[in-house]
Amino acid sequence: MADNEGVTVQLAELLRHPEDLDKIPFLKSEFIRKKAAVDGQLKVGLKEQLEITQSGMNSIGDGQRTVNQIKEELMKIDKLCAESQNMIRDFPNINLVSQVHRNFTQVETMKANIESFDSRLDELARLLSEDDQDLENQPNILNVHYGLTQLRDIRDDAMDQIKRASDASLENTLQNHFERLEDVVNWFDEHIGQACMNLIPLVQTDNKSMIVRLAVIIEEEEKSDKKVQALQDAQRDYKDLASRFKSMNTSARQIRGYKEKFMKAIELSAQQNFDSAEEKFFEDPDKLSKIMAWFFNDLVAVEQGMTELMPKKWKIYKTYTDIYHSLMHNWLIRRIDDPNLAPPHMLAIIEWTEKYYGKMNKLGWSQEELQLPVLDNREIELIRDYRELIVKSVDEWMDRMLTTDRKSFAERKEGSLDNDEHGYFRTKTLGDMWRMLREQLLVAGNSGRTDVAEGVIDAMFTALKTRQNLWQKMVDDQSAKYKTPTAEQDGLQVLQDWLVAIANDQIACIDDNAEAGQMGYLSRFQRDFEPLVSPKYIAQANAELENIRDGFVDLGTHCITTFVSLIFIIDFRSVLPEFFTAKWYTEYGMKRIITTFEDYVNDYQGVLHSSLLDVFVEELADELLVRYLSSVRNKGAKFRRGEPFTDKFKDDVLTSFDFFGKYPEFATIKRKWRVVDYLVRMLESDKTAVATVYEAFKREYWDVQLSWVESALRARDDYDRSMLSSVKAKASEVYVERGPETIMSKVK
Repeated sequence: MADNEGVTVQLAELLRHPEDLDKIPFLKSEFIRKKAAVDGQLKVGLKEQLEITQSGMNSIGDGQRTVNQIKEELMKIDKLCAESQNMIRDFPNINLVSQVHRNFTQVETMKANIESFDSRLDELARLLSEDDQDLENQPNILNVHYGLTQLRDIRDDAMDQIKRASDASLENTLQNHFERLEDVVNWFDEHIGQACMNLIPLVQTDNKSMIVRLAVIIEEEEKSDKKVQALQDAQRDYKDLASRFKSMNTSARQIRGYKEKFMKAIELSAQQNFDSAEEKFFEDPDKLSKIMAWFFNDLVAVEQGMTELMPKKWKIYKTYTDIYHSLMHNWLIRRIDDPNLAPPHMLAIIEWTEKYYGKMNKLGWSQEELQLPVLDNREIELIRDYRELIVKSVDEWMDRMLTTDRKSFAERKEGSLDNDEHGYFRTKTLGDMWRMLREQLLVAGNSGRTDVAEGVIDAMFTALKTRQNLWQKMVDDQSAKYKTPTAEQDGLQVLQDWLVAIANDQIACIDDNAEAGQMGYLSRFQRDFEPLVSPKYIAQANAELENIRDGFVDLGTHCITTFVSLIFIIDFRSVLPEFFTAKWYTEYGMKRIITTFEDYVNDYQGVLHSSLLDVFVEELADELLVRYLSSVRNKGAKFRRGEPFTDKFKDDVLTSFDFFGKYPEFATIKRKWRVVDYLVRMLESDKTAVATVYEAFKREYWDVQLSWVESALRARDDYDRSMLSSVKAKASEVYVERGPETIMSKVK
């Protein structure tokens, strides 16, 4: 039940989005492959376990029979001994004399051994010193081992006997006497360890003699340890019987574990190579196969040069393979569990798995025989993690650049903007951002998996849209302080420069020119990712790209619109309130505005993208028209019958047309300014004709607001309520279809 729940959770993680359903065929094949691998492992493991179990059961049966036979024989011997004592005359005396003689012989032997102990130890030290000069061959290693074994047995027997005597003073004396032995043993163990750690180089230099002598020593120690272990087991399991046979109580030798040390040395030697490979891997993950060449060379050396030199029961090739495979597993798992692992390193490990099993298969080891999965069957998880690492890297890069942009935009220090090859203002991070996206896209593409590339591209789409929104917020936040009625102009020009630079950035992202062979950043990005994804994804991506493209246009336009609004708020704060008042007739307000427009255009046309210059001019025209029409609400605005207000309207319009007429968008601008004619007609028509003029106005501009019409009518010097009433009555009668917004939607 728990396994089913685990599978369900895993599937839920893999299929969180509708588009993930496209991954089902791949997931199915992946799970089938893993199931086949697991089934194979289980089959091999089950076979081995059955063989081991059967062998163990046979051994238990044989052992039980042997124990029973020994028990029967020992009982017979015990019976014969008891009977023989009665058969031999004076047996107790003879037995006592025999024991005395035996003890005397043992004492003489022990005395001779102790007396010769130092000289024998000196000789062994001399032999070890000679071997120090030739560690690759160690010609005396067998003699030293034989001699040390004798001396250690002497030491162990002597200490065992003195412990039975319960004489602490003599025990200390013996310990002091044997103290030097431990130093020589440690010296010898260093030689053995040196040889064990250099087994592979010994094979590679064809030093068979050294390998065989080392194997003889290890095997001899293994046999002795097994005897000691068997005796200790017998003493523990058959205490009563053992107490009656002195031969089962005479061994004072301890288990020395040379075979275990030998195995540990193999592991340590390989671990050193893994430690060395780690630094190289982090420097250049693409060379993982080359970095790990030693791994397979070692196994080849063991198979070809060591198998015949070691005891067959050791199965040395299998032993080496198991140790090396376990170390490879541990090394890879530590790498993939490292939270600081970079995407290239993750990809190198993912790709390495298949290569690893292929190389091991050539060496005679199938994936099932290796049993322990080298990556714990985490390939799908790693693919997902690899994708998330790239996404994380993208997000971190974008966050850092936005932090830099936010700081630079807020401080607006001198030199914080660049100029591109055309001289246009540009921010410093846009090129870096697209360069980073391309690099991360290459990393995703190197995986060779569409699901990785598509997931990363989705994250990039999100990052681009987030960046657009954050830039718009920064623009609004930084310009807000200049939009108050009492705002100062300090720093305004630098802010305007930044608005131009940000707007230029957006155009650079989408500035495609097929005739000139020029592609904007976004189109180049699309060109780079399309080969990495499925045809179905391309259709989905095109919709996202259109949204992002529109976002760039909107942000660029927003910057220009903000720029224009700041001009009207700061530069024309004293001019606009004078329109349609008494000063309007005597002052040249429109001319002052147009002159300011000319100054701004002259200042920025060299640093503002040419397509944005048209937008800038059109925005100036629209904003001027909206502000101009809205001025009917100005305090003191009044249109008197005896004053030439129609001529003044005509003069203002012509003045503006003199400026706007120089630009390509003039036809559109002129069409929008026709609305001024309707305003003039409402102001100069007879009271009885106002409603008719309003009807024509409404049909042409469906979104004209009645509140604005009322303000315009109230500015007439002959205004009365009947005039407004007729307009409201007409408004209730007239029905017009809603269409695209006109300029009047902005006039409040």
